[in-house]
Amino acid sequence: MPRPGAVKTRLAAALGPERAAAVARALAERVVGQTRPEAGEYGLVVVFTPAGARADLERWLPGLELWEQEGDDLGARMDAAFARALRRAPRVLLAGTDVPHLGRAHVREAFAALERSDVVLGPARDGGYYLVGLRARQPALFAGMAWGGPEVLAATRERAAALALDVHLLPRLGDVDTLDDLRAEWPEMAGPGRA
Repeated sequence: MPRPGAVKTRLAAALGPERAAAVARALAERVVGQTRPEAGEYGLVVVFTPAGARADLERWLPGLELWEQEGDDLGARMDAAFARALRRAPRVLLAGTDVPHLGRAHVREAFAALERSDVVLGPARDGGYYLVGLRARQPALFAGMAWGGPEVLAATRERAAALALDVHLLPRLGDVDTLDDLRAEWPEMAGPGRA
């Protein structure tokens, strides 16, 4: 469960930590709801941090499989999640929970693209990406990356090209890091009296 002061720090600068945590919670609930598989078409796992959050998450998102994040930085945590998931499935996607318009159609397109492409990326409007999919572990895509900047997508594509990996791009979507993002991507949540 998103905890005040620990999530969405740029949004919290405008809204305060309690409100930012509430927005993060609403975003996650929306994304999980919009990407839940139909008729077992794929599995859905929530990869979380911090370690002590499991009980809260089990109450908040009952029935979902939960994995604790492993690794010292975002790249290591993403690689660890891929390593674990690829032992169970031939194609794996990791997606953010702060992309209000991410849905099953994007997930289906990504899985279909992984039949013929090595990497799937969902470009975010801020220059990063909201989703990455692989059919084999690729730690070099994540190691030493300068996360959070406007060049993450471009840098990832350059790394993929250097590794001779074929990349499929999904439609560009916006994620929510700031109040301006919230107003642009989910105005109902940022409307009068909300933000």
